[in-house]
Amino acid sequence: MLDVTLIRQHPDRVRDALRKRGVDADLPAFLALDAEFREARTAVERLRGERRGISADIAAAHRAGEPAEELRVEAKELTDRLAAAEARLARLAAQHRAFLDALPNLPDDDVVAGGKENNQVVRVTGTPPEFAFEARDHVRLTEELGLVNHERGTRLGGNGHWVYRGDGAALEWALLNHFLDTHRRAGYEFVLPPHLLTHEAGYTAGQFPKFADEVYRTDDDRFLLPTAETALVNLHRGETLDEAELPLKYVAYTPCYRKESGSHRTADRGTLRGHQFNKVELFQFARPADSAAAQLELLARAEELVTGLGLHHRVTLLAAGDTSPAQARTYDVEVWLPSLGAYAEVSSVSNAREYQARRGGIRYRPAGGGKSAHLHTLNASGLATSRLLPALLEQHQRADGTVEVPEVLWRWGAPQTLRPRVTRG
Repeated sequence: MLDVTLIRQHPDRVRDALRKRGVDADLPAFLALDAEFREARTAVERLRGERRGISADIAAAHRAGEPAEELRVEAKELTDRLAAAEARLARLAAQHRAFLDALPNLPDDDVVAGGKENNQVVRVTGTPPEFAFEARDHVRLTEELGLVNHERGTRLGGNGHWVYRGDGAALEWALLNHFLDTHRRAGYEFVLPPHLLTHEAGYTAGQFPKFADEVYRTDDDRFLLPTAETALVNLHRGETLDEAELPLKYVAYTPCYRKESGSHRTADRGTLRGHQFNKVELFQFARPADSAAAQLELLARAEELVTGLGLHHRVTLLAAGDTSPAQARTYDVEVWLPSLGAYAEVSSVSNAREYQARRGGIRYRPAGGGKSAHLHTLNASGLATSRLLPALLEQHQRADGTVEVPEVLWRWGAPQTLRPRVTRG
């Protein structure tokens, strides 16, 4: 949620920042609504004060044995006026909140306008592998190596689902163990959150109300988390933390459940896009003064993992229109997929500034005293595996159809070499 004081004092700045996202908010209309809302709130507070005063007068008259009928009539009229004023305030408050809820975060000043076509490449690590043989794509590799069964996954869960089997399941689990162990050794606290969350959790994360229809819901208005970020940002919802506690660093593993799925297009085949995939998520609660450095630290953590797997990749700074609505700044770590001749995102590293903290009422108490303030929230995939596995297979394949597995995964049960095998029907 945006700071309403910022909108009141700098509407032109807010308007221009939102336009970088392609959002043209009617701020003059909101400011008129805001003025009416504040006037209505003042009126209600005044009437409540008058009601307390007349109630005290009636009580005093009773104690003195004096008649209070005129006071009661006046109190009844005041109660009716207050009820009408409160109804008006509730209506204006709902409109006020709805407008603010619909506004995305403001992109950082140096984030360029436009969509993904304006994303900026920050750096490229390594070079695309070149093969002296006819390279296989990741779908063929998973089939020949017996790693993933899409037919059985569809039979179990419908389109957009798959089953990891044999070495494929071992490799998937090795990746997750490697990621978690690396982050825990770096000082991140391991969390296994619920997969079913309340509506308020989605609101705090900034996914609701705009994306309320894009999650899997239960009959009691809970939903399956689309990413562990949605749970982690709510760990301290409604709390005021001591500055000395910050930063708080968490790492979580969860499956991610999303309605969006792929198609039969080459760019969506295999495990590149589905309704359920595994991800290790990093999250930080930080002081505002530290959040820029914290984001770079998260980015370094994600890059370190990709580099350690020997994968050619790049880092891009997303344009405003390609940045998630709750985030002010996002870097993507993208791995190279030879079969597509393109990069695929395996980690988004984002800084929400105080946007999520405002929605969730998450504050910190300065060590030197003074008023509490909203802290900053940051998240990063560390990493998502459904696109990482295809890149690993394609970049490390050999002419004989085998795939070399990075050494860092061997200790977690991954085979040193993946070899073609005959799968069971």
